[in-house]
Amino acid sequence: HGLTGTNRARPGLDQALAAVREGDVLVVPKLDRLARSVPDARAIADQLEKKGVKLALGMSIYDPTDPIGKMFFNILATFAEFEADLIRLRTKEGMAIARAKGKLRGKQPKLSEKQQNELARMHATGDYTISDLAELFAVSRPTIYRTLQRTGDKITP
Repeated sequence: HGLTGTNRARPGLDQALAAVREGDVLVVPKLDRLARSVPDARAIADQLEKKGVKLALGMSIYDPTDPIGKMFFNILATFAEFEADLIRLRTKEGMAIARAKGKLRGKQPKLSEKQQNELARMHATGDYTISDLAELFAVSRPTIYRTLQRTGDKITP
């Protein structure tokens, strides 16, 4: 669904958790695909345990009654959370560097500054309707309204 393991509210996960019944085994290739935080991983594991569902991580079945299995699960969950934190940190750093270099400027306006000024000038003459301007500049009417608002032009219907 295009959603990541960092988000607990995932339709696919919710469907899988709702579909499993006592005696089933929920197979997950890696723990970080199931949850990216220790509390979420614990909550999911506890939910499965209450339903009588086993959890398979890769080729190993997690046994919540085994102290070593429990410890191993918690270690994997800690590393999954650590990995998610590192990804977030690297993303923020990368965006800050790009922003400092002027490469990350957000969504660009549909019209250049020159086009915006020309649009405001044409609108001020009163010879063009909003629809005319939208057609001439090949943009939507809401874009025309936003541009006129930005340029400070008084909008007349």
